Amino acid sequence: MATKEGKKRMTQSEILNHFAEKTGLKRVQVKEFFDQLAELASDEVKNNGEFALPGFGKLVLSERKAREGRNPQTGETIQIPAKTTLKFRLGKAIKDTVVPKK
Repeated sequence: MATKEGKKRMTQSEILNHFAEKTGLKRVQVKEFFDQLAELASDEVKNNGEFALPGFGKLVLSERKAREGRNPQTGETIQIPAKTTLKFRLGKAIKDTVVPKK
């Protein structure tokens, strides 16, 4: 998948290789770390409604209200039910680094 500048995003394999190189760990150990991090995040969000990753951001459960929508093909009004979604909120430090204030 290309980004807006036409550059390709890093693949999972490239990310694992990067961290293995930077930390001196084996690629399998890095993969296990990310698997454990994902499992911990999932468990924490299920139990507490949020999971904070210091210096990076926070996963948060969010409730969407029921609302009216439109079927784009027919224009018919439909009811969209309420549902629970998962959102990621960037931390201030990383947000300011990626999107500096004007």
